[in-house]
This record gives sequence, structure tokens and C-alpha cells, in this order.
Amino acid sequence: MRKRKLLKAGIMAAAIGTTVKLVLDEKKKQEELERERKIEEALEERDYSDRRAYFIGGGLASLAGAAYLIRDAKFPGNQITIYEGMSVIGGSNDGIGTPEGGFVCRGGRMLNEETYENFWELFRSIPSLEQPGRSVTEEILNFDHAHPTHAKARLVDKDGNILNVHSMGFNMRDRIALVKLLMTSEEELDDRTIEDWFSDTPHFFETNFWYMWQTTFAFQKWSSLFEFRRYMNRMIFEFNRIETLEGVTRTRFNQYDSVIRPLEKYLLDHGVEIKRNCIVRDIDFTEDIIITAKAIHLEQDGIKTTILLKSKDLCFLTNGCMTDSATLGDLHHPAPESIQKPISAELWKKIACKKPGFGSPDPFFGNQKESNWESFTVTMNGNYLLKLIENFSGNVPGNGALMTFRDSSWLMSIVVAAQPHFVNQPCNQTVFWGYALHTDIPGDYVKKPMRDCTGEEILTEFLYHIHMLDKRDSIMKTVVNVIPCRMPYINAQFQPRKMSDRPYVVPDGSVNFAMISQFVEIPEDMVFTEEYSVRAARMAVYELLKIEKKICPITPYNRSPKVLVKAIYTLFRK
Repeated sequence: MRKRKLLKAGIMAAAIGTTVKLVLDEKKKQEELERERKIEEALEERDYSDRRAYFIGGGLASLAGAAYLIRDAKFPGNQITIYEGMSVIGGSNDGIGTPEGGFVCRGGRMLNEETYENFWELFRSIPSLEQPGRSVTEEILNFDHAHPTHAKARLVDKDGNILNVHSMGFNMRDRIALVKLLMTSEEELDDRTIEDWFSDTPHFFETNFWYMWQTTFAFQKWSSLFEFRRYMNRMIFEFNRIETLEGVTRTRFNQYDSVIRPLEKYLLDHGVEIKRNCIVRDIDFTEDIIITAKAIHLEQDGIKTTILLKSKDLCFLTNGCMTDSATLGDLHHPAPESIQKPISAELWKKIACKKPGFGSPDPFFGNQKESNWESFTVTMNGNYLLKLIENFSGNVPGNGALMTFRDSSWLMSIVVAAQPHFVNQPCNQTVFWGYALHTDIPGDYVKKPMRDCTGEEILTEFLYHIHMLDKRDSIMKTVVNVIPCRMPYINAQFQPRKMSDRPYVVPDGSVNFAMISQFVEIPEDMVFTEEYSVRAARMAVYELLKIEKKICPITPYNRSPKVLVKAIYTLFRK
């Protein structure tokens, strides 16, 4: 009887405790909703009649920043102007082409459902162009869940064998060095490279892990140890599935069609002015210790003009773009060496001399030999080659992610996306994309550096590695174009640096000026991602306009016991 009473009392206590928690949670939720309501009311009452906002650069960060101004600051869209130096907006989120001339993506931006906190939150506000009544976030996640990624041919050797990569291939020294890095403070890592850290265990660079991690995120041995460490911490939950890339979230089309176009329409519908082929050459600041942008110097069609800023106007700068100075080739011509200086870095260099706290572009844009790689996009009539790749890899288009040819002297990888990959791609055409990290080394079959190769030669080198040279003539009959893209600064954000080389989003003492790009400093977050651009834009808008709303925090997966247990298991997995 006594035990029964104790059990009953325990159940009642648990029920009361659960009820109290639910009541408290609901109270907290209501308080938060009331707080947000008051913030919204205060924002609605703001007077922006004498203010304008200017964004320099038309990439994702600027477009997101303009959206945050409209959505969260209640800033009038018709008082926002975006200046873009190219004829197309979107920055490194590109996707262009025609059925006749072939399609091209300079790069492919992978998304992630777990770590892109602000990206998904923003795009829940942006209507889909393809699916009325849904947001861009809903459209992407619904498509991705219906087409899950599970690579079956992550690494391929020189004999055309799909490698078993269940084991990461670590020895004990590799494991110790990796764990030690994750426990080391960033203050000790200025100017250090990945190769510096693993110099006592060169075996690390022969592991399955390194080949997969390197090509998934485009790291080089000489890349910044800062960035490698941040990726390991931020993406640690990806560690135990790097061999299948199940964490990769794919858009229905390329990122320009799936992400940029709907965001552009949202901005245009709110009256935002977007000026293309308009290069900003310089920014003037007031002479005092306070950072106040006072003039923007433009050049469009050879005509130079100056925009004078009032004290309450806002100026947002994209201080560096990784696809600056990119050039395109075609089936019969290599992508030429660029003679154009990177316009975003040149502008950053000019203003860095004017005020402290603006960082330095030199570590990032000073060594093309280390910061370059090259991509290629193949357009074909029919699906003959894609079927051959599907039969080889075991993956249908859209669920295989990266396939890397481990022994390729160029270190070549390809991705076959779900078809169609472009909104204007006919149903009788197919495309796939590839890239290689080592562009200055002769190929294994085509004895030329990749940077000197035509699109046809790059495709031939690929066919050699997939052991399909005997089908080359039949394949070439289907090819519309192979467009190489040479990008001298695509890895610039990974270059070794000091902590002080990247400026903060809003420099100390700034009242109307912010920097938003892959080259600003956001502690603990990882560059080369959509999230980094969106987070930077949100931080800039909220801080300059003193908006008391919450920014989605970085999810601390590196402190999750469940995630850490899986990571440790993977570290020792045989």
C-alpha cells in the first residue's frame, strides 16, 4: 500500500511539474510575443523620410540587407539603391546561359538545413516564383526532402574503382592532431595554414577524410587554419556522414534561379532600385574619428558621378567578392587569364587606408596561384552521358552530390544535379558541373594544365578518369558546349590571415557604414556559405538601425553530446 501511495504521489508530482513548465513556457512565449509587438509598433512609427540606403555590390548579402531593411526596419523600398558592377545581380550565386550556347554556373553553392539558420528564416518571407502560396524556404526544403542526397561514389581511384570510404583512414597521430586543433584557441592561429598544423603527420593528407572534406568545401593544404577549424566545429555533425553528403541541401534549380530571382522580385515589388553595370570606385568619409560615409563615387558607361550622403543615410559595402575577375571559355577555347583587377578588392584597398578597423584585402587578394580554381559546365542534347554516369556511380541525377577522382592530378570532381538545372533548359537537354583544385598541373591524359585547356579537353580528361574514352566520339556528338570558368580569387576567403585582417561588420565608431561579405569577421561562423552573407547583412541592418530583434544564433553542435559521440565514433571508425 505504501509503495502504491508513493508511486501515485510521484506521478502527481511529475504531472504538476510538467504543468508548471508548460505554464511557464507559455508565459515566456506570450511575453516574447508582446515584446515583438511593441518593437513592431515602434518601428512603424519611425520616420525615414529624410534617409536613403545604398548597397555597393549586388550579391546575396546586399539583396538580403535590402530585404531586412524593408521587412524588419520598415524602411521604404523606394529609398534603397543597389549598385552592381556586372550586368547581372547575384554575385557568386549565378546561373546563366541558353539552349543554343550552353549553360554555365561558375560555382555551386551547397546549402545546409541545420546550420543556415538566418538563411532559412529570411527566405520564409520571400515568395516562391515557381510555387504560388509557398515561400522559397518551403520550396527548397520540400524539393530536397523529395530528392535526398546519398552519394554512392564519393571517391574514385585511377582504375575506376569506387572506393569504400566508411573509414576516414586516420592513424592515431592524425586523430590526436585533429582533436588538439579543435581544443586550441584561435588566438594562437594567426597566419597559420592547415599544412603547418599537420606537418608532423603528413599521412593526414592521404586519408579518405581529407580528400572528401577538402573537395566538399574547396580547402587547400595552404588554406587558413582559422577557417578549417571553424568548419570542423560548425559542421561537426557532418563529420559522420561526409562520405555520403547526406547533409547537403539542394535547390530545385541553380542558385540564381532558385534564390536570387525570387529575392530580386521581392525587392523590386517594394520599389528598390537596382543599377547594373555601375561600378563604385571610391567612398569618402568625414575627417573626424567617427566613421561616417559621406560620398560614393560611381562610374557607369564611362560617366563618373558622385552621390553625396546625408548624415542619416546608410552605406553597405561588399568588401570583396570571390568570383571577381572570373573569365569564361568554351568548347574550343580555354578561359583566358583575366586582365581585370578585382573591382571589389580595389575598392576595399582604397578605403582601408582611410580609417582604422577596415581590415586588409592584401592577404586575400594577393596570391592568385593559391586562391584560384577552375570549374566547367557541360551542356548536352539528350541524356546519353548522364545515363553512363548514373550507371557508373549508382546515383540518379540530383542525389549523388560530389564524385571526386582521388588520383586526378587536377583533383577533379563533378556534380550531376536534378534536371532541369536552369529554368530555360529544354527537357531534351541535360547539364552537369565540375571543378578542379589544381589548375597549374598537367592532366593525366591531356598533358596540359587545366587553365590552358579548352572545354573539349577538360571533358576528355574527365572521360579518361571515368574510363569512358572509348565512347568519346558518341558523347561529343551530343555536346552543345563545355564552358570552363577560371576564377583567380574563388578561394580568397580561405587564404591564411591574421584575425585583424577581416573587419567587423560594423566597424567600431561607425554610425552609417557597414561591410557585408565573405571577408568580414563573424566569430565562430564559417565563410564560403550563403548563411555567412545573410547573417552579415542582418547584423549590419540591426546594428546600424538599432533594431532590438533577435538574430538567429549559431547552433552549438560542437557542444552537443549526441553529435560529439557520433563524431568520436567516426574518428575511430574502421
